[in-house]
Amino acid sequence: MSLCQKGVLIDTNILLLFLVGSVNQERITKFNRTQKFIPEDYELLLEFIARFQKLVTTPDILTEVNSLVNQLGEPERSQCFEIFAQFVKNVALLDEYYVNSLDAVNTEKFVKFGLTDSGILTLSKGKYLVLTDDFKLASYLQSVEVDVINFNNIRVFNWK
Repeated sequence: MSLCQKGVLIDTNILLLFLVGSVNQERITKFNRTQKFIPEDYELLLEFIARFQKLVTTPDILTEVNSLVNQLGEPERSQCFEIFAQFVKNVALLDEYYVNSLDAVNTEKFVKFGLTDSGILTLSKGKYLVLTDDFKLASYLQSVEVDVINFNNIRVFNWK
């Protein structure tokens, strides 16, 4: 089974880019949590995730995204939450998997990465491609043979 058939696990900042870009692409460079991205990154992200049959997430990732969206001003905050709700309700596309916190804290690098990233490691190994912009996480996942793409590498090469 190819990675495109298995699915892609989208890390917090990339999912946040998706939501903010879905509401207002011009806001991407103005919101402190997405200002490192540009509107073209949002378009690139849409092209990338369209290749996958399903998107994968965890409650921890969704909780982090929820907290970050709360930092937006109105009306964009409410608009993001509307898209967030539609995204989560679209069960045909999105698979949410609970990672037991005990499993996550028992990973070798929990102290280095914390709960959300340890959950990503626990869930994705041998199952999903991870899409992240976190260099430290991407490097570690690669070192333990988890399929991972650092979104920043796609941005640099404008991969299609």
